[in-house]
Parts: sequence; structure tokens; C-alpha cells
Amino acid sequence: MHQSRQRFIFYVSGIIIMTFGIALTIRSLMGTSPFDALLVGLFQTFGLTIGSWEIVVGLSLVLFNAAAQRRRLEYFALMTSLITGMGIDLWLFVLGDLISPVTLFAQASCLILGVGFVGLGVSVNLQANFAPNPMDRSMLVINELTGLNVAISRALVSLVLVILAFAFSGPIGIGTIFSALFTGVFINFFMPYTARLNKDKNTEPQSIAP
Repeated sequence: MHQSRQRFIFYVSGIIIMTFGIALTIRSLMGTSPFDALLVGLFQTFGLTIGSWEIVVGLSLVLFNAAAQRRRLEYFALMTSLITGMGIDLWLFVLGDLISPVTLFAQASCLILGVGFVGLGVSVNLQANFAPNPMDRSMLVINELTGLNVAISRALVSLVLVILAFAFSGPIGIGTIFSALFTGVFINFFMPYTARLNKDKNTEPQSIAP
């Protein structure tokens, strides 16, 4: 029970940190990750909210994954999309006009911080190993169906997302390239620290009831 609660804390905390980073990249106006660019493009084209489109696209990916693998729907993946969508909308609302970078330096700083927080959030979330991310699952589905390695499978998913984001006038820019190149770097940088934190919590002595 204690470990399950701890995993859930890592899971939710990771999403909260990650969505804060996503909101910063959106506010930077320099471009976002391919997936987030698609969400913003759909928002600008059809309305609703960016977080709502996270849920809709996440559901679409879950349906695709289930059909491709001929398996039941992964309901925990839907929960991930739901919490992520709520987190994005919450942070965009909280930030509001507090962060509206105008100069190139301010925009670049916002972008770098955003990608850094995304990397930190993902590294925290990975410690939970709690619920799959629909996009990452799609990458693994393509890997399984085609035999292509994970890197190429992810690149294919990203390429499709970039094409769709471009079609809906999503914010494709230097930030998209930066996100693609450095999100993994930040994840790799933070992983030893989050893994150590997770290990420390697992080794904490349990209280014994009198």
C-alpha cells in the first residue's frame, strides 16, 4: 500500500511539473514539441481548450493502439491524458499574463526553462511506472508491428505529428527543433537524481504501530 501511494505521488507530481513546462513552451511563442504544436493548432482552428485537445488526441491514440494490437483499451492511459490535459489548462490559466515574453532573450529563456521542466517532469513520472503515455505507447506499437527500432518509431510518430500540426497552423518553430533535440537530454540529466529520490523513499524505515 505504501509503495502504491508513493508511485501515485511520483506519477501525479511528474505530470504537474511536466505540464508546467509545456505551458512555458507555449508561452514562449518560439514553437513547442510536435505533439503540443498539434494541440495548439487544433485549439486555434476549432476552439475548445488546449487541454481538451490533449484528452481528445490521447483518446484517439489509445483507440489506435488498441485496434493495432487487437487488445482492450488501456484505461490508465486515458487517465494520463485526462490529468495532463487538466494540468496544461490549469497552468496556462495560472500563468495568464504573468509570463508574456516579448524580447527574444525572454522568449528563449521561457523556452529553455519549459523544456527543462518537461524533462524533469518526465523523469519524475518515469519513477512511478504507473500508467502509460498514449504517445509513447504508439511508438512501441509501431516498433512491434514494423520491427523498426524505438528511435525510428518515435521519429515516425513525431513526423506525423509535425505534418498534422503544420496542417492546422500549429506553432512549429525553433522551439520544436530545440524540444526534439534537448528534451531527452534533460530527462537523461535528471534521471539519476529522481531515481535516487525514489530509492531513498523506498528505503525509508516503516513506522511500527504500538
